[in-house]
Amino acid sequence: MPKIMVNDVELYYEIHGVGEPLLLIAGLGFGAWSWYRQIPAFSQVFTTIAFDNRGAGRSDKPDAEYTIEMMAEDAAALLRAVGIERAHVLGHSMGGYIAQELALRHPDLVLRLVLVSTSFGGKNAVLMSPETAAQMRAELDAEDVEEALRRGLRLRFSDRFIMEHPDLVEEFIAVRKAHLPPPAAWQRQFAACLGFETESRLRSLRAPTLILTGDDDPIVPAENSHRLAAKIPHCRLQVFPGARHLVFIERAEEFNQTVIEFLTALR
Repeated sequence: MPKIMVNDVELYYEIHGVGEPLLLIAGLGFGAWSWYRQIPAFSQVFTTIAFDNRGAGRSDKPDAEYTIEMMAEDAAALLRAVGIERAHVLGHSMGGYIAQELALRHPDLVLRLVLVSTSFGGKNAVLMSPETAAQMRAELDAEDVEEALRRGLRLRFSDRFIMEHPDLVEEFIAVRKAHLPPPAAWQRQFAACLGFETESRLRSLRAPTLILTGDDDPIVPAENSHRLAAKIPHCRLQVFPGARHLVFIERAEEFNQTVIEFLTALR
C-alpha cells in the first residue's frame, strides 16, 4: 500500500496499468476504493492513478482547515512526485471541484478533463436540500452504520438499480462500510466544498472537457452540470437518464466506455 509525503501530508495512492496517465479524484468522504468498477477497465488503456484525498481513507487526516485549493495542490504534487508531467484528470463530486481547480492552477499538467456529478460552486450553484445533507452526515454518526448506509442508498442510486442489482448494492455497502472516514475529517472536507467557486474563471480553462451527470441526482442536482457546461469552452455534456449521484457505479459499463472514447479520441 504505497504512500507518499506531499505538502506535509502522507497520501495513499495506487497505480494500475500502462498507457497515458489518468488521475482519478474521489468525492466527499470517498477514496481510491470508490473506483472499483473503473480501474479494471481504465487500466487496460491508461496508467491509472487513484488516491485518497487528505481527510479520507488511508491518507493523513490533519486536524486543520482543508480547502479545495489545498487538495488540488496535493493532487498536483502527487503527480509530480510519481514522475508524471501531464495526465488526464477525472473528478467526481468534490473530486470534480478539485479537478477544476487543478486544471485552472496547473493547466500544463492536465491533458483532458472529465467532470462527473459536480458543479462550479458559489452563489449560482444548485445546492442539495438540507435534508439530504443531514442524511449524508448521519451515516457517519449512526450506531448502526450499515442500516444508515442502506437508508442513504436512494441518494446515490436509482430505485431501479437498487431493485434490479441487489448484488451490486451489497458490494457497494461492504466496500463503503470498510472505508468510512472519521466524522471530523468528513466535516473538514464538507467545509472545503462550501468555500469552493470557479464560475468566474472557467472561461480560461484550456483542457478539452467532458461533463457527465445522472439526471436524478439529489446530492449535486443535474442542473449544475448544465450550468457548468455553459461556462466551459471546448466541452461536451452527457446526461445519463434516471441515474443518481454515483452514476459511475450505477452505469459503470456505459460510463467507462464514454470516458475511454473521449480520452482516446484524436485531438
